[in-house]
Amino acid sequence: MDLQQLRYVVAVADTLNFTRAAERCLVVQSSLSHRIAALERELGVRLFARSSRRVELTGAGAAFLVGARECLAAADRAVADAAAAAGVVRGRLGVGVIVTTAAVDVPELLQRYRAEHPEVAVALRSGRSDDLAAAIRAGELDIAFLGLPEGERPAGVETVVLDHDEHVLVVPAGHRLAGGSRVTLAQIAGETFVDFVAGTPARAQSDQAFTAAGLVREVAYEAGVVELITRLVGRGLGVALLPSAFIRPLAAGDPELALVPLADGPHRLEYLAWSRFNPSPATRAMLDVLGVRPAASDRPGTDGHSHGG
Repeated sequence: MDLQQLRYVVAVADTLNFTRAAERCLVVQSSLSHRIAALERELGVRLFARSSRRVELTGAGAAFLVGARECLAAADRAVADAAAAAGVVRGRLGVGVIVTTAAVDVPELLQRYRAEHPEVAVALRSGRSDDLAAAIRAGELDIAFLGLPEGERPAGVETVVLDHDEHVLVVPAGHRLAGGSRVTLAQIAGETFVDFVAGTPARAQSDQAFTAAGLVREVAYEAGVVELITRLVGRGLGVALLPSAFIRPLAAGDPELALVPLADGPHRLEYLAWSRFNPSPATRAMLDVLGVRPAASDRPGTDGHSHGG
């Protein structure tokens, strides 16, 4: 058994198609099929159930896949560590980002990172804060930019607070409150709201603020992206609460929207989060670009949080 056979198994498991797996691995299909068949003979089990129309992992194949991924990840890390010891940062960096990130200009950051470390392959994923933090804990991402309600903290990851922000009320330009100096949650509780999907950290920020104030509101429209939220508000279908640092630049160029300060609105913290255990050289290089000094808790066998940046 060798690493190339493991790569072939992972490729077939990901694509469930021998032809596409061979294309991904840059080999002819017959060679890939032969190497997997040889591995199955060596193991004494079938990893894939095959027919002319479909390919599926067997139970043995699913069990083998877990270890295969771990072996490949360990091999990649060994190569990256060796290169880092020689002063060259290589490998892969998985970056997660919420759609309302405002504390960091992520495209500019990635451009700067690529200029300094061109041999690192960067993969970017957007999503909700809790899912991104879970992906870091699972080893699927290396670093992420998160946003959580004030008082909440990502669990099981190392963190640095990047910014503290407050929400503003977003209304249609012709709304009765447009141009107002400041409103309270009690004054707007009777409005129809547009918000993020229930159960997400982005939605929790507003839900918790209304609950703490003893108020009930109606959320008639739920959306997963800010662009749809602002379009619905612009059409007069409702109002929304959004982080001020994110929405102010967007609303400044949109004549359909108006922003109103809130006296008692939600607050959120933007975090930078990364793996607590032994960050990769590519992760450490990103922390350097961001000007973040990892605490001693980043080293294996320690536990804690970093609070500086």
